[in-house]
Amino acid sequence: MASPCLRLGLLRRSDRGPSQAGGAHHGPHATDPTLATAIRTVVVLAGARGMVLLVGSHRTLGEVGARSLVSLVLSGLATWASWLCYYRALQDGPASVVVPVDKLSVLVTVVFSVVVLHERVSRRYLAGLGLLVTGTLAMLG
Repeated sequence: MASPCLRLGLLRRSDRGPSQAGGAHHGPHATDPTLATAIRTVVVLAGARGMVLLVGSHRTLGEVGARSLVSLVLSGLATWASWLCYYRALQDGPASVVVPVDKLSVLVTVVFSVVVLHERVSRRYLAGLGLLVTGTLAMLG
C-alpha cells in the first residue's frame, strides 16, 4: 500500500493509478530525466528572476566577484547533475526509496561544511544529524 504522500500524488511512483486503466504513465518517473530537469529549471529560473526583480537584487549584479561567480557556477552544475540523477532514480525505483536516499544529502552537506569550510557543529547538532540518518535508514529497511 502506498504512503499517504504517494496517494495524494505529491511523489506518485505507481505506473497505474486508479484512473489510469490504459496504463498511461504520469509524473516525473514517466518523463525523460533530461527533459524533466529542463522543465524544472525553467520554473526555478522564472521564480528566481521574479524574486530578484521584486527585491531589487538585480541592481547588485556588477558587485558579484569572480570567486563568487565561479562558486555559483559550480554549485549550479552540481544542482543540475543532482536533478538529473534524481529523476533517473525515480524512473528506476519507487519514490518511497528514492526520496529518503536523496535527503541523505544533508549528511554530505554537513561533512563538506566541517571538512572543507571548517565549520564547527555542536554535540546536539550531531545528535540531530544522527537521528536524521537513523530515521532515513529505518525508512529504507
